Amino acid sequence: MAQAISSSNEWVREAAPMAEMNTTPLIDVMLVLLIMFIITVPSQTHQAEMALPQQGGVVVERLKNELRMSADGMLRWNGQPISDTQLAGALAEVAESPAPPEVHFRPDAAARYDRVDQVLAIASRSGATTFGFAGNEQYEDSF
Repeated sequence: MAQAISSSNEWVREAAPMAEMNTTPLIDVMLVLLIMFIITVPSQTHQAEMALPQQGGVVVERLKNELRMSADGMLRWNGQPISDTQLAGALAEVAESPAPPEVHFRPDAAARYDRVDQVLAIASRSGATTFGFAGNEQYEDSF
C-alpha cells in the first residue's frame, strides 16, 4: 500500500512498485546465445563412401526381332520373308519364352492401314506383350 507524504499541505502518493519482470534483456541474451551457438557448431562435413559405376561399363542389350512391312504389305521377320500364319507362330514363341525379346514393328509409311491392322490383330491374338512400333520418325511429315 502506498504511503502518503505531506508536503506543504498537498498529499502526494508514491508509485506502486512494478510487479512484472522486464523480459527485454532476457530476450537479448537468448538471441546472442543462439547466434553464438549457431556460429560455433561445426558444419556437417562428414563424407560417405559410395561406389559409383565407372564409365564404359557393360551394356546389356535385350534381344529383339525386327518385323518390317513393305508398302505392298509383305512382311519380313529379321530380314526373311514370312507369311501371316508363320508370323502368328513366331509371335506365339516370343510370348511363351521366359524372357521374351522385343518385337520392333516397322511398317512402311506407304503401307495400307488395313494391312497394318491385320498384323496388329495377329500380334494381339498371339499374346506377345513386347510388341511395339519402331521408327515412328518416318511419319513425322505425314500429318
